[in-house]
Amino acid sequence: MKSPHRIRIITNNPLVKTVLSDYYTIEYYEDLSLREILVKVRDLVYSGYELFTHPMAGSVKPNETMFKSIVVGTDMKGVEIAHCNLMMNALITCDKFKPLGVQYSDYHIKDFQLIDYTLLCGALDFDAIAGLSKANF
Repeated sequence: MKSPHRIRIITNNPLVKTVLSDYYTIEYYEDLSLREILVKVRDLVYSGYELFTHPMAGSVKPNETMFKSIVVGTDMKGVEIAHCNLMMNALITCDKFKPLGVQYSDYHIKDFQLIDYTLLCGALDFDAIAGLSKANF
């Protein structure tokens, strides 16, 4: 992964914001859905920002979680067709899954935050367990 100064994390996950904001530039969007995060990142990638993490990392279906964190560059480098295709396909995949219509408990919401956070930490080579002590999780 690139230097923390050359990347930013686009997320709607409050756990990511809490734990990683001291180490990385975080763009936190509390009110955006997972799909809206994908659209925001797609727009950045289409504008020429590098995509550093896969938008559909992990095996969690888009309709089974509400949290998404994606790493992009801080500088425009030019449009990468492969990255544009990844974002387009991520949105197509997201749209294939209909919402489950389930009201999740706080316990389950925290689980979804943790899954997204852990996947992100793996990509960043960040010690996820050590970071959780900051979040009182």
